[in-house]
Amino acid sequence: MELNLNHVDYLQVGVTSQKTMKLLPTVGRKATQKVVVADYDGVVTGFGMKKGEAVPVFKSLPGQKISRLELGGALGTPQEKIFVSSGSEVRGYTKKGKQFLTFEANLTESINAMHVSGADLFVCASYIYNHYCDCKDQDYYLSGDKINDVLCLPVETVGHIVPILACQDRVLRVLQGSDLQFDVEVPGPPTVLELLNRDGGKGGEEVLYGTADGKLGLVQMTKSGPITSWELDNEKKKGGVLCIDTFDIVGDGVKDILVGRDDGTVGVYGLDSSNEPMLPIYGTPSFCLKLNSSVTSIQGGCVGKDMYDEVLTATYTGWVSGLTTEPQQMVAGPGDEIKMSRETQGKVAALRAELEQFQMKVLQGREKYQQSSQSSTAVSAVPVFSINDKFTLCQDDASYSLTLEVQTAIDNLLLQSDVPIDLLDVDKNSAVVSFSECDSESNGNFLLATYRCQANTTRLELKVRSIEGQYGTLQAYVTPRLQPKTCQVRQYQIKPLSLHQRTHAIDQERPMNTLRLTGQFSFAEIHSWVVFCLPEVPEKTPAGDNITFYFQNTFLGTHLEATYCKGEANFKSDNISTISILKDVLSKEATKRKINLNISYEVNEDSVSHTLRMIHPKLEYQLILAKKVQLIDALKELQVHEGNADFLIPEYRSILDESAQLLEEYKKQPAHLERLYGMITDLFIDKFKFKGQNVKTKVSQLLAILNNYELDSLMEFFSEA
Repeated sequence: MELNLNHVDYLQVGVTSQKTMKLLPTVGRKATQKVVVADYDGVVTGFGMKKGEAVPVFKSLPGQKISRLELGGALGTPQEKIFVSSGSEVRGYTKKGKQFLTFEANLTESINAMHVSGADLFVCASYIYNHYCDCKDQDYYLSGDKINDVLCLPVETVGHIVPILACQDRVLRVLQGSDLQFDVEVPGPPTVLELLNRDGGKGGEEVLYGTADGKLGLVQMTKSGPITSWELDNEKKKGGVLCIDTFDIVGDGVKDILVGRDDGTVGVYGLDSSNEPMLPIYGTPSFCLKLNSSVTSIQGGCVGKDMYDEVLTATYTGWVSGLTTEPQQMVAGPGDEIKMSRETQGKVAALRAELEQFQMKVLQGREKYQQSSQSSTAVSAVPVFSINDKFTLCQDDASYSLTLEVQTAIDNLLLQSDVPIDLLDVDKNSAVVSFSECDSESNGNFLLATYRCQANTTRLELKVRSIEGQYGTLQAYVTPRLQPKTCQVRQYQIKPLSLHQRTHAIDQERPMNTLRLTGQFSFAEIHSWVVFCLPEVPEKTPAGDNITFYFQNTFLGTHLEATYCKGEANFKSDNISTISILKDVLSKEATKRKINLNISYEVNEDSVSHTLRMIHPKLEYQLILAKKVQLIDALKELQVHEGNADFLIPEYRSILDESAQLLEEYKKQPAHLERLYGMITDLFIDKFKFKGQNVKTKVSQLLAILNNYELDSLMEFFSEA
């Protein structure tokens, strides 16, 4: 079913965090609802719509940044009390804006996730979960990785308290009191949890989750354990999920799933009779491209006008907007011309008058600033601005996605790296990039690139690919369109095994190489070294005496197992280069701290041929692609000379037909072939390094074999060398 929604802007507040906008319940489904939204300035704003204008109901005083907003109230009554978390404090407001609660949770860190159910309050800092009942401490849990969201199954349906934590290590942890009852493995780092139909479905046990890599899923949390109902992959490579709601926007009696993502897209997914998701009914509305800001909160309801449902969104930059089912207010006039209704004309006139007032204020402020700046006592104030940044490894193409979002327009961005990295093309990026020459030997720069942004660009997405074994720092200097000119720097660590990603299990049947370290190091020290080497490892030292982590190389698909405790560490991998990198880096880190390490290793000869077979399909594909691209110009010349391409064999005709796609793909993967050659060369050197042999003199022979590539001849060379 086609769904036509029209975009309407209601109000702009300060920068908003995830899940900080809610619709207050009302009597009657089609009556208009009041909206509450909280921002970085610590302000809670309540407003309603009257004659197409946003009318404030209340506005709190500014304070510390608000990280979450939830609705609560006595069980079985309308949930219309407003609760906000700010720092380690929770405040409560009535629907009229009167503050009735201030509760200090006494946490050492700020609250980043919160849920309210009757008299029960659930709050989470980075790794700590706390449950309070009537503001009295009840339960406590220390998570193994960062907690992104918290939820509790409805007590009135389930009959007891069942808290669920969404943790960064791709796990949903279900608690019973202060203990872990069971956990649920999910396909990506979960960022948001929501009850299906807002009540958990028939048994109150159905929970929707969204992940940082854009996947959606539904899990049933039964007493006996979890049942995964469905998982929806992110095939169109949209952004990570930040917010979810369920609401019948189509009006067919079945609630739809509303999804807001960090790339600004809004999705409406219909459910069939068995609660399986169908294709998005409403995938990428035009307003996402216009606002160009991540959707931090989403709600279904009725805001703008009686009888018209809508999808209400709040974005990072503070815009509260609606996607309404109300038709646009245009009426047909004489001669089939379209003219605005009187109501719309009045709105336009009011907006123009308001714009003129703002322009006058800006001119007066500028004149005042110019006059005061000439004074000898004047002090220049640096404007403060917020940056929402994310540096994540993409499993699909083994690259890092760097997303930078600023509350005001970005003027330019400078990227600097002290390690070799490739910049990849991003379709969504309209900025103009220019490169500066680098002298890596004298100043350590391997990359200097400047992005000049178009007007009103508030969000920039970049992609980079690193080389495993080479580690350092990528720095982004962000300059917005503000006066006086100011810049903020963000730093991102490129780790030695940067292309590895956490996974739940590995294939133990593969031929494994083993590295064993023993010495006088503590559990915290060896954990800090693993954090330094590998991404997605929690910085906090795990509870207990030992820990095991599993990883997969996103580029090659090879596996790594890391098990360590005080005084001992064991690493197993089917790629000998991974073991070699770990050995070099960990030895270096131990030497820095003057710790003596005893290193032993076992090399499995079969692992080398196994890794070469894993590289083979990628290398073969890139060689064929490179050959096809080399032929394109010659084939086009022949086509022009002969007037058509009918005389060519089918293979060459298909190359001509697909020339645009082939060139685009080749352009998107710079140095891909060189990267694969580099991996094979490293594998060759590492194999013999563990035998105490230096084979760098034979690299030229290896490259000659790669230029006339055949898998059998390559494997023969490896075994004979």
